[in-house]
Amino acid sequence: MKQFLFSLPGNILNCFKGRMIIWHAIAIILTVVLVLSGFDWWYFKRFDDPEFRRWMFPAAAVGFVVPIYVPLAVIATGYITRGAKSLTTGYALAQAVVLGLLISSTYKAFTGRAHPLHNGVEDITRQFHFGLLRGGMFWGWPSSHTTIAFAMAITVFTLFPKRRWVGMLAIAYALYIGIGISTTIHWFSDFIAGAIIGTVIGTVVGHSFARNTGAISGH
Repeated sequence: MKQFLFSLPGNILNCFKGRMIIWHAIAIILTVVLVLSGFDWWYFKRFDDPEFRRWMFPAAAVGFVVPIYVPLAVIATGYITRGAKSLTTGYALAQAVVLGLLISSTYKAFTGRAHPLHNGVEDITRQFHFGLLRGGMFWGWPSSHTTIAFAMAITVFTLFPKRRWVGMLAIAYALYIGIGISTTIHWFSDFIAGAIIGTVIGTVVGHSFARNTGAISGH
Protein backbone atom coordinates (compact mmCIF):
# COMPACT_ATOMS: atom_id res chain seq x y z
CA MET A 1 0.00 0.00 0.00
CA LYS A 2 2.83 2.40 0.85
CA GLN A 3 4.44 1.90 -2.54
CA PHE A 4 1.08 2.42 -4.24
CA LEU A 5 0.52 5.74 -2.47
CA PHE A 6 4.08 7.08 -2.44
CA SER A 7 4.82 6.27 -6.09
CA LEU A 8 1.48 7.50 -7.45
CA PRO A 9 2.26 11.25 -7.81
CA GLY A 10 5.67 10.58 -9.34
CA ASN A 11 4.33 8.01 -11.75
CA ILE A 12 1.65 10.41 -12.96
CA LEU A 13 4.40 12.87 -13.86
CA ASN A 14 6.58 10.12 -15.33
CA CYS A 15 3.83 9.26 -17.81
CA PHE A 16 4.50 12.66 -19.42
CA LYS A 17 8.27 12.95 -18.96
CA GLY A 18 11.02 12.49 -21.53
CA ARG A 19 10.21 10.13 -24.38
CA MET A 20 6.85 9.30 -22.82
CA ILE A 21 5.38 12.65 -23.90
CA ILE A 22 6.47 11.79 -27.43
CA TRP A 23 4.20 8.74 -27.35
CA HIS A 24 1.28 10.93 -26.33
CA ALA A 25 2.05 13.11 -29.34
CA ILE A 26 2.21 10.03 -31.57
CA ALA A 27 -1.22 8.95 -30.31
CA ILE A 28 -2.61 12.37 -31.22
CA ILE A 29 -0.94 12.45 -34.64
CA LEU A 30 -2.12 8.96 -35.52
CA THR A 31 -5.65 9.94 -34.52
CA VAL A 32 -5.53 12.95 -36.83
CA VAL A 33 -4.30 10.76 -39.69
CA LEU A 34 -6.91 8.05 -39.10
CA VAL A 35 -9.71 10.60 -38.90
CA LEU A 36 -8.75 12.83 -41.83
CA SER A 37 -7.84 9.92 -44.11
CA GLY A 38 -11.32 8.46 -43.63
CA PHE A 39 -9.96 5.22 -42.16
CA ASP A 40 -12.03 5.54 -38.98
CA TRP A 41 -15.21 5.70 -41.00
CA TRP A 42 -14.12 2.89 -43.35
CA TYR A 43 -13.29 0.68 -40.37
CA PHE A 44 -16.66 1.44 -38.76
CA LYS A 45 -18.51 0.54 -41.97
CA ARG A 46 -16.41 -2.58 -42.44
CA PHE A 47 -17.51 -4.00 -39.09
CA ASP A 48 -20.96 -2.43 -38.91
CA ASP A 49 -22.70 -5.77 -38.65
CA PRO A 50 -25.18 -6.60 -35.84
CA GLU A 51 -24.11 -10.24 -35.60
CA PHE A 52 -20.42 -9.36 -35.40
CA ARG A 53 -21.07 -6.68 -32.79
CA ARG A 54 -23.05 -9.19 -30.73
CA TRP A 55 -19.89 -11.28 -30.43
CA MET A 56 -17.65 -8.32 -29.64
CA PHE A 57 -19.89 -6.31 -27.32
CA PRO A 58 -18.97 -8.39 -24.20
CA ALA A 59 -15.57 -6.67 -24.39
CA ALA A 60 -17.17 -3.56 -22.91
CA ALA A 61 -18.49 -5.47 -19.89
CA VAL A 62 -15.32 -7.51 -19.43
CA GLY A 63 -13.19 -4.38 -19.75
CA PHE A 64 -15.25 -2.78 -16.99
CA VAL A 65 -15.32 -5.71 -14.54
CA VAL A 66 -11.74 -7.03 -14.81
CA PRO A 67 -9.98 -3.78 -13.71
CA ILE A 68 -12.14 -3.71 -10.58
CA TYR A 69 -12.02 -7.29 -9.40
CA VAL A 70 -8.67 -8.64 -10.62
CA PRO A 71 -6.45 -6.19 -8.65
CA LEU A 72 -8.64 -6.67 -5.56
CA ALA A 73 -8.48 -10.46 -5.91
CA VAL A 74 -4.69 -10.44 -6.31
CA ILE A 75 -4.25 -8.12 -3.33
CA ALA A 76 -6.59 -10.25 -1.20
CA THR A 77 -4.63 -13.35 -2.20
CA GLY A 78 -1.43 -11.62 -1.12
CA TYR A 79 -2.83 -10.79 2.31
CA ILE A 80 -4.30 -14.26 2.82
CA THR A 81 -1.15 -16.11 1.76
CA ARG A 82 1.20 -13.38 3.00
CA GLY A 83 2.77 -13.42 -0.43
CA ALA A 84 4.87 -10.37 -1.24
CA LYS A 85 4.75 -11.14 -4.97
CA SER A 86 0.96 -11.15 -5.04
CA LEU A 87 0.77 -7.91 -3.06
CA THR A 88 3.25 -6.20 -5.36
CA THR A 89 1.41 -7.37 -8.45
CA GLY A 90 -1.99 -6.43 -7.03
CA TYR A 91 -1.00 -2.92 -6.04
CA ALA A 92 0.83 -2.39 -9.33
CA LEU A 93 -2.29 -3.42 -11.24
CA ALA A 94 -4.43 -1.17 -9.05
CA GLN A 95 -2.17 1.79 -9.77
CA ALA A 96 -2.24 1.01 -13.50
CA VAL A 97 -6.04 1.09 -13.38
CA VAL A 98 -6.12 4.36 -11.44
CA LEU A 99 -3.66 6.07 -13.80
CA GLY A 100 -5.38 4.66 -16.87
CA LEU A 101 -8.74 5.99 -15.73
CA LEU A 102 -7.33 9.33 -14.58
CA ILE A 103 -5.33 10.10 -17.72
CA SER A 104 -7.90 8.86 -20.24
CA SER A 105 -10.73 10.67 -18.42
CA THR A 106 -8.70 13.89 -18.39
CA TYR A 107 -8.21 13.65 -22.15
CA LYS A 108 -11.92 12.88 -22.58
CA ALA A 109 -12.89 15.91 -20.52
CA PHE A 110 -11.23 18.11 -23.16
CA THR A 111 -11.97 16.21 -26.38
CA GLY A 112 -15.65 15.27 -26.05
CA ARG A 113 -15.56 13.10 -29.15
CA ALA A 114 -18.85 11.66 -30.38
CA HIS A 115 -19.02 7.88 -30.24
CA PRO A 116 -20.34 5.60 -33.02
CA LEU A 117 -24.12 5.44 -33.22
CA HIS A 118 -24.24 2.46 -35.59
CA ASN A 119 -26.85 4.05 -37.79
CA GLY A 120 -24.54 3.54 -40.74
CA VAL A 121 -25.62 6.79 -42.36
CA GLU A 122 -23.77 9.85 -41.10
CA ASP A 123 -19.99 10.10 -40.81
CA ILE A 124 -19.42 11.67 -37.38
CA THR A 125 -15.81 10.57 -36.98
CA ARG A 126 -14.65 14.20 -37.07
CA GLN A 127 -17.11 15.34 -34.44
CA PHE A 128 -15.12 16.55 -31.43
CA HIS A 129 -16.36 18.99 -28.77
CA PHE A 130 -13.11 20.54 -27.61
CA GLY A 131 -13.30 22.40 -24.33
CA LEU A 132 -13.77 21.52 -20.69
CA LEU A 133 -16.51 18.91 -20.14
CA ARG A 134 -18.36 19.75 -23.34
CA GLY A 135 -18.75 16.03 -23.87
CA GLY A 136 -18.70 14.98 -20.23
CA MET A 137 -16.16 12.57 -18.71
CA PHE A 138 -17.32 9.40 -20.47
CA TRP A 139 -17.68 10.49 -24.09
CA GLY A 140 -14.46 11.31 -25.82
CA TRP A 141 -11.00 10.25 -26.91
CA PRO A 142 -9.23 7.91 -26.16
CA SER A 143 -10.96 4.68 -25.13
CA SER A 144 -10.70 4.29 -21.35
CA HIS A 145 -11.40 0.56 -21.62
CA THR A 146 -8.43 0.14 -23.94
CA THR A 147 -6.14 2.48 -21.98
CA ILE A 148 -6.74 0.61 -18.74
CA ALA A 149 -6.51 -2.84 -20.36
CA PHE A 150 -3.13 -2.07 -21.92
CA ALA A 151 -1.89 -0.35 -18.75
CA MET A 152 -2.64 -3.54 -16.81
CA ALA A 153 -1.24 -5.84 -19.49
CA ILE A 154 2.07 -4.01 -19.88
CA THR A 155 2.42 -3.77 -16.11
CA VAL A 156 2.15 -7.57 -15.92
CA PHE A 157 4.48 -8.00 -18.90
CA THR A 158 7.09 -5.81 -17.18
CA LEU A 159 6.79 -7.43 -13.75
CA PHE A 160 7.14 -11.00 -15.03
CA PRO A 161 10.24 -10.97 -17.29
CA LYS A 162 10.84 -14.70 -16.77
CA ARG A 163 7.22 -15.65 -17.37
CA ARG A 164 6.59 -14.15 -20.76
CA TRP A 165 3.56 -16.34 -21.32
CA VAL A 166 1.83 -14.48 -18.48
CA GLY A 167 2.57 -11.15 -20.13
CA MET A 168 1.48 -12.42 -23.54
CA LEU A 169 -1.84 -13.64 -22.14
CA ALA A 170 -2.35 -10.22 -20.57
CA ILE A 171 -1.62 -8.51 -23.89
CA ALA A 172 -4.02 -10.88 -25.68
CA TYR A 173 -6.70 -9.83 -23.19
CA ALA A 174 -5.93 -6.14 -23.84
CA LEU A 175 -6.16 -6.67 -27.60
CA TYR A 176 -9.55 -8.35 -27.22
CA ILE A 177 -10.82 -5.42 -25.17
CA GLY A 178 -9.41 -2.85 -27.58
CA ILE A 179 -10.62 -4.51 -30.77
CA GLY A 180 -13.99 -5.27 -29.21
CA ILE A 181 -14.40 -1.67 -28.15
CA SER A 182 -13.27 -0.36 -31.56
CA THR A 183 -16.06 -2.26 -33.30
CA THR A 184 -18.85 -1.35 -30.88
CA ILE A 185 -18.71 1.86 -28.81
CA HIS A 186 -15.48 3.55 -29.97
CA TRP A 187 -13.68 4.47 -33.17
CA PHE A 188 -10.55 2.65 -34.33
CA SER A 189 -8.37 5.68 -33.53
CA ASP A 190 -9.75 5.72 -29.97
CA PHE A 191 -8.50 2.15 -29.62
CA ILE A 192 -5.07 2.89 -31.11
CA ALA A 193 -4.58 5.97 -28.91
CA GLY A 194 -5.74 4.07 -25.84
CA ALA A 195 -3.32 1.24 -26.59
CA ILE A 196 -0.39 3.67 -26.92
CA ILE A 197 -1.23 5.69 -23.81
CA GLY A 198 -1.99 2.53 -21.84
CA THR A 199 1.37 1.09 -22.85
CA VAL A 200 3.07 4.24 -21.58
CA ILE A 201 1.27 3.92 -18.24
CA GLY A 202 2.01 0.20 -17.93
CA THR A 203 5.68 0.75 -18.70
CA VAL A 204 5.98 3.48 -16.06
CA VAL A 205 4.08 1.55 -13.38
CA GLY A 206 5.74 -1.78 -14.15
CA HIS A 207 9.25 -0.38 -13.99
CA SER A 208 8.42 1.62 -10.86
CA PHE A 209 7.28 -1.44 -8.90
CA ALA A 210 9.98 -3.68 -10.36
CA ARG A 211 12.66 -1.13 -9.50
CA ASN A 212 11.60 -0.92 -5.87
CA THR A 213 10.92 -4.61 -5.27
CA GLY A 214 12.80 -6.41 -8.03
CA ALA A 215 11.05 -7.86 -11.07
CA ILE A 216 8.95 -10.87 -10.16
CA SER A 217 10.81 -13.88 -11.46
CA GLY A 218 9.61 -17.32 -12.27
CA HIS A 219 11.03 -18.87 -9.12
